[in-house]
Amino acid sequence: MANSDDRGIPGHADDVTEPVPVLNVANVLTVLRILIVPVFLVALLIEDGESTLWRITAGALFILAAVTDRYDGHLARKHGLITDFGKIADPIADKALMGGALIGLSILGDLSWWVTGIILFRELGITLLRFWVIRHGVMPAGRGGKLKTVVQIVAICFFIFPLPAWVDPISVTLMAAAVLVTVATGLDYVVQALRLRRDGLSGQASN
Repeated sequence: MANSDDRGIPGHADDVTEPVPVLNVANVLTVLRILIVPVFLVALLIEDGESTLWRITAGALFILAAVTDRYDGHLARKHGLITDFGKIADPIADKALMGGALIGLSILGDLSWWVTGIILFRELGITLLRFWVIRHGVMPAGRGGKLKTVVQIVAICFFIFPLPAWVDPISVTLMAAAVLVTVATGLDYVVQALRLRRDGLSGQASN
């Protein structure tokens, strides 16, 4: 074990930071999630969504993809596997999964297009906001964003799986909650972005 007094000495082995390989378990899970999306959509849309077996298959694929979303980020942070590829691919995988599910359900007529439009507009808008203020700082993902994701996933699952008619009011309530949380967290991100940009411009002016 290296002596703690040796750390920080120029040229010492501890100062050499090896690059994180792009091909790691976290990135593999992210790519797997992206590859699941088209398979999920085929399973959802086959036979116009009338096949119970294919709807269950689509639901299982959606849950599998959502679970990998939880684990790839955790593994990347825990084991130091964060890469530039992962930073770009992970949000793309998230948007592809959620967007694909919402659009697929709207194509089938199971979900109103205005619901899909609101959620996708929010997701795209926040992504653009992040790029807009990135030179002033990074907007962190708060608890509201995590809650939004969980509510969306649960609501979408209720719409994907072939559930009995008496569950419909529960499904609608969950999706309404998802829309409300989506809009609320979106407005919160807008406030954060404006504040971050204002502080950044103030700092530049003072310099």
